Amino acid sequence: MRKLQFVFAVIVVCVFCSCLLVAQTPKTPAMPMTFFITSEGPGDGGNLGGLAGADAQCQKLAAAVGSTKTWHAYLSTQASGGKPAVNARDRIGHGPWYNSRGIQVADDVGQMHGDTLDQARLGNNINLATALTEKGERLGGVFDKRNLHDIMTGSQPDGRAYTDNEDHTCNNWTSDSAGSAQLGHHDRTGGGPGVHTSGNSSWNSAHPSKGCSQESFAPNGGAALFYCFAIN
Repeated sequence: MRKLQFVFAVIVVCVFCSCLLVAQTPKTPAMPMTFFITSEGPGDGGNLGGLAGADAQCQKLAAAVGSTKTWHAYLSTQASGGKPAVNARDRIGHGPWYNSRGIQVADDVGQMHGDTLDQARLGNNINLATALTEKGERLGGVFDKRNLHDIMTGSQPDGRAYTDNEDHTCNNWTSDSAGSAQLGHHDRTGGGPGVHTSGNSSWNSAHPSKGCSQESFAPNGGAALFYCFAIN
């Protein structure tokens, strides 16, 4: 009887020590947020106030959830008025980038855009589950009741600006009427306007918008939202 009591006491002590050890073991802190989709835009369609206005929107939303980092919008601009083009890929720092839950979406610019064959084969980790807003919320995809998968980028698949004479950036993000914006699909699903069950699944260059007004983005699944990246 005494032997059984001794064994039981030893077991109790071991369990208690194990629980105490687990409680005292520090948890690995989540990586800070360095990537998100805007939960809202300025509200004037493709007129973001240029790159400066778009960056300010990223900064405002990030600051509202406690971020002290410097943020840039993932947007390209086209050469115009003697000013050179700006490539979205050159505005986002060096990585790695993590969403608001600490999940990594890409290690560096090369992986983000599939610069090498291996990087293109593996791809980045931007998808419906990981492309969250700064609030940690998931935006609706093509099969959700409210589809918000169209994300403004003004970019080609490699993250660079267009070099033709068409408007892919709503007049470099200053127009809420004429022009169009090149859009990506954050859920990696859907094709061009009116075709949302198959086709181009590019996260940053799926198809152009129908226009630049706030209302013109809604019919095909958008709200003039864009990606934001911390550059430090």
